[in-house]
Amino acid sequence: MNDKQTIDTDIDVLGPARIQSPLSLQKFILNDKKLTMHVSSETAGDFLGETRIYDFEEAGPRKKIYFDPRKTKCAIVTCGGLCPGTNDVIRAIVMEAHFQYWVSSTLGIRFGLQGFIPEYGHDIMELTPDVVSRAHEFGGTILGSSRGHQAVDEIVEALERMNISILFLIGGDGTMKAASAIYKQIQEQKLKISIVSIPKTIDNDIYFISESFGFDTAVSKATEAIRCAHTEAMGAPNGIGLVKLMGREAGFIAAEATLARRDVNFVLVPEAPFNLEGPNGFLAALQERIKSRGHAVVVVAEGAGQEICRSYLKEEGECRLDVSGNPVLEDFCGLLQRRIKDYFQTEGMEITLKFIDPSYIIRSVPANSRDCVYCGFLGQHAVHAAMAGKTNLVVSKLNDRYVYLPLDLVTHKRRTMNINSNYWRAVLASTGQPVDLCGRGQTED
Repeated sequence: MNDKQTIDTDIDVLGPARIQSPLSLQKFILNDKKLTMHVSSETAGDFLGETRIYDFEEAGPRKKIYFDPRKTKCAIVTCGGLCPGTNDVIRAIVMEAHFQYWVSSTLGIRFGLQGFIPEYGHDIMELTPDVVSRAHEFGGTILGSSRGHQAVDEIVEALERMNISILFLIGGDGTMKAASAIYKQIQEQKLKISIVSIPKTIDNDIYFISESFGFDTAVSKATEAIRCAHTEAMGAPNGIGLVKLMGREAGFIAAEATLARRDVNFVLVPEAPFNLEGPNGFLAALQERIKSRGHAVVVVAEGAGQEICRSYLKEEGECRLDVSGNPVLEDFCGLLQRRIKDYFQTEGMEITLKFIDPSYIIRSVPANSRDCVYCGFLGQHAVHAAMAGKTNLVVSKLNDRYVYLPLDLVTHKRRTMNINSNYWRAVLASTGQPVDLCGRGQTED
């Protein structure tokens, strides 16, 4: 059954748009035009197995805009971990604002939200077309980044002090929550500042975002690591290649790279609990694989096996948190390497174990061509939204259409994989690992 959406998808505006857009070669979108979309449960994250219907505001240029371009100053800030494509988004925003809207100035806030706080002493960058012209050729972010919470009132004070009309925030789940808090503070103070966010997470775990930029590049680089692990495993008797991939709470990179590179025999992700020990545990299954085929490739998302780690460490109570409020992950891959070696030694089997962790290589590379195109459109549509006076929103692509999503929607919860889905079953089928080892899930009626 298809259910009409019950969530509020309206986008906030600062006021009436009365200024004629300076764009000349554009097909303008009606100001409040909605796209009716059938969104799968995989994207919506409810996992009910039903396609639901939502109305989202279509992204794109408006004929009338709110801000006077010649009197408008923008700012861009990048937060959280590095991700392929961040510089592409920065470049697209600057180029669109400068050459299409003739915005007076775009500032780059250095090192995340710290850049707004005077005590950190970070300089401000003037982002001109010359400054960003080659930024897309490099990984990382030309603005730098940081993690951790900063005082919202100080951020808003800094925006007022710098006479900023539009703030673009590029970041993940934590950044989206910060953007929402900044918007609410601005609203309380009755300021006319637009807050527009572009979702950035290499883990692909932002709610209602079917695919975040940089994910395609990350999967492509991850498959290179898997290929190397397979080569190492094949090159020695009883060879085991162990690859650690990013994914704190969601195993999308591990799953997608496994499907892309069909050399993986076991994939372990945070969403799918598994046993390490015992006759139905991972170690016993790995031994059977080695006995039958003489080699194995294992892919582990960084957030997998956390309960196993804590049980070995005999830790009790709440998890430790980092500066961003995320649980500090235990080193499951370190534990896994030790247990694999001890287990096979006890079984009297010699193995060769090679461990590959490409995490920082994956997130630091430039975006591939597909992500470059995606980032370009995200940046352009972010500028269109802001100049039209829209605020408290996230730019996204759903069903190959660009739309604006309310910040309250994407910050509702984190997106994770559905281990009851055909997608996850396809991952398990490609590995050949025992179906009762790792999150087969319940069969749906």
